[in-house]
Amino acid sequence: MFDDTNIVVGLEIGTSKVCAVVGEVKADGSLNVIGLGQSRSRGVRKGEISDIAQAEEDVRNAVVEAEQMADVEIRSVFLGVTGGHIRGFNNRGVHPVVSADREISEEDVQDVIKNAKAINLPTENSVIHAIRQHFFIDGQDGVTTPVGMLGSRLEVDVHVVHGITNRLQNSIRLVKGLQLEVEEIVFNGLASSLAILTAEQKELGALVIDIGGGTTDFVVYADGAIKHTGAIAVGGDHVSNDLAYGLKVPLSRAEKLKLEHGSALLDKECKGQTVTITNDLGLVLKVVNVEHLRQIMSLRLEEIFQLIAQDLEQAGLADYLRAGVFLCGGCARIPNISKLAERTLQMPVSAAQTQSISGLRSALDQPEFVAAIGLAKFGSFKNRKREGKSLLVGGLKSVLGRLLQR
Repeated sequence: MFDDTNIVVGLEIGTSKVCAVVGEVKADGSLNVIGLGQSRSRGVRKGEISDIAQAEEDVRNAVVEAEQMADVEIRSVFLGVTGGHIRGFNNRGVHPVVSADREISEEDVQDVIKNAKAINLPTENSVIHAIRQHFFIDGQDGVTTPVGMLGSRLEVDVHVVHGITNRLQNSIRLVKGLQLEVEEIVFNGLASSLAILTAEQKELGALVIDIGGGTTDFVVYADGAIKHTGAIAVGGDHVSNDLAYGLKVPLSRAEKLKLEHGSALLDKECKGQTVTITNDLGLVLKVVNVEHLRQIMSLRLEEIFQLIAQDLEQAGLADYLRAGVFLCGGCARIPNISKLAERTLQMPVSAAQTQSISGLRSALDQPEFVAAIGLAKFGSFKNRKREGKSLLVGGLKSVLGRLLQR
């Protein structure tokens, strides 16, 4: 049996699967994955709960499987959230240093971050994250730890991720209904980036794209900090829907064709190739043209990358991504998707690998588990901070409090 205080659990309630990852935080702060539970997801559409009863059953199944594998009792989770309503933007906070000796204290830092968070969001929205980027002291930039330095004016840039409160609450309430505590909610795109990027890649500038069943989340790092985030309500399920419509086959059959014969690009080999669909009795129902199938897939996937490219262009970030693009999520398995992304985004693209995490190789090498592993990794960072001193006062605990009171 493992020491409960060192156990962190990431829970992702996705559109195509529910995944619970149990991690053990080692003495050096690194994460060891000791349990994984998953279940097919039925009560979720476009990354958000659509049928509470079904989703609850799927979450329960995934959690029980993870408990059995890890031999622990799960009491609380770091819960991943996504959806087309989630937005991110950058904001600056300013705070005058009033102490007589002008030395910046921890209270000054907390105050300037509080000022940066005090933004006029629509009343129905809540802040999910306020991530600090860089501090400025009397106009001097690039300061990472201002405590103890001298100055009269402290500023901080933060990246704020927010979403519609009621839509965030649905998944929190579902988890609480299963007698589990929600430690914090975490944007899935942020979680994925924590699992796969090295400090060097964050410094150079990197784009992480997580293409799931119902949503595509993306995060941009530059100069070591998050500069931009986004979520699009389009994913692998839309590819299957397009195939069902375009090939005139049932959705379950379209999904199977996508997995067995799909590709993100048309190649010479597929010209003239066909797939014969038969019924249970072996009678031919339909002959599908492989070139047509791949063309439908390619168009939809290209659209996802074009939407992201436009977003980066508007944010003026395209030139900052010197480490390139990292793909994860279930759709990262589609053959040639990296090549298509490279062509559309005009920069190097690679399939993501989890970094500085040990444990179950079966989970660590699969692109669809990256977000859930990242949620556990987020938990391990929080665990480390908690042991040093309780930095969770305020912060997201209060966000959760507000979400649950409403």
